[in-house]
Amino acid sequence: MSDRAVLHVKGRVLVGRDEDQVRDEVWVVGGRISYDRPAGARDIRTVEGWALPGLVDAHCHVGLGPHGPVEPDVAEKQALTDREAGTLLIRDAGSPSDTRWVDDREDLPKIVRAGRHIARTRRYIRGYAHEIEPDDLVAYVAQEARRGDGWVKLVGDWIDREVGDLAPSWPRDAVEAAIAEAHRLGARVTAHCFAESSLRDLVESGIDCIEHATGLTQELIPLFVERGVAIVPTLVNIATFPQLASGGEAKFPRWAAHLRGLHERRYDTVRDAYDAGIPVFVGTDAGGTLPHGLVAAEVAELVTAGIPPVQALSATTWGARAWLGRPGLDEGAPADLVVYDTDPRADVQVLAAPRRVVLNGTVVS
Repeated sequence: MSDRAVLHVKGRVLVGRDEDQVRDEVWVVGGRISYDRPAGARDIRTVEGWALPGLVDAHCHVGLGPHGPVEPDVAEKQALTDREAGTLLIRDAGSPSDTRWVDDREDLPKIVRAGRHIARTRRYIRGYAHEIEPDDLVAYVAQEARRGDGWVKLVGDWIDREVGDLAPSWPRDAVEAAIAEAHRLGARVTAHCFAESSLRDLVESGIDCIEHATGLTQELIPLFVERGVAIVPTLVNIATFPQLASGGEAKFPRWAAHLRGLHERRYDTVRDAYDAGIPVFVGTDAGGTLPHGLVAAEVAELVTAGIPPVQALSATTWGARAWLGRPGLDEGAPADLVVYDTDPRADVQVLAAPRRVVLNGTVVS
């Protein structure tokens, strides 16, 4: 589209989740949303359909492969795959790669970075994280808070080989000091947590979000609600638990049984969290071993868990963008939107087939 061309998005533009937030049209001028037709516009291109703000994947790893960091050309393919799926805003929940170059590309999704994972020594996937001991946690959190875009990612639990099961990675005093330091530097903190036992210390220490949260129990739910802690369930990743359990059962039978139990109650866990008022957001855990472009599948999983379709859409659009401090289809906002043939509120499966993807005002797909 030429610099002077105007994009006319018409049909039903879902500016928000409520019916009074549906517009018949918006205009894209200079790469930004306008609610008014620009005066004197002549070169007008029209896109018709049901429009949503660009989707959010709030747990995604651009630049991460099965064995750690990947080359920029591979990271580019990951980002493009997400873009083709309609994901135009990513919270990169930990990556060993420097992906700042993506910020210079108008054709790639916007990334909110959490720096590199911070894990306990030999208590995470090799090549992914800074592996340290508790005495160094505050210093590394400060380092990653300065490297990230307002987030820091801890590994809250992992298999303890001596115990033969999942166990917390950090003592309470270490996480209290680390989270306080992140907050002092203006960063929020999230943590990878599969198990029940790691959650109370992290939440009572002031953490802002829990990734996966498979260990969330009825006893812990009120604490999450009281502290306003969000969860990103990554159900498309939790679906791999039975396979992981089978692979490690011979050596760690207790761990394998634990994973299977967490998997079996995964939908109940997410539904109970939502019903109690815990904020739930969409994240796929793409990167590492999972492919990119799974955002539609994760939204469908939230619906399967019992979250109403409009709320599941909010978890990847309006609500997720507000949580990350990024605009949706607001007047003057960057024109990042996805257009579908039919109403995604009626059937979230529509998200798997975008009709058009518009990024920074340009139709890129």
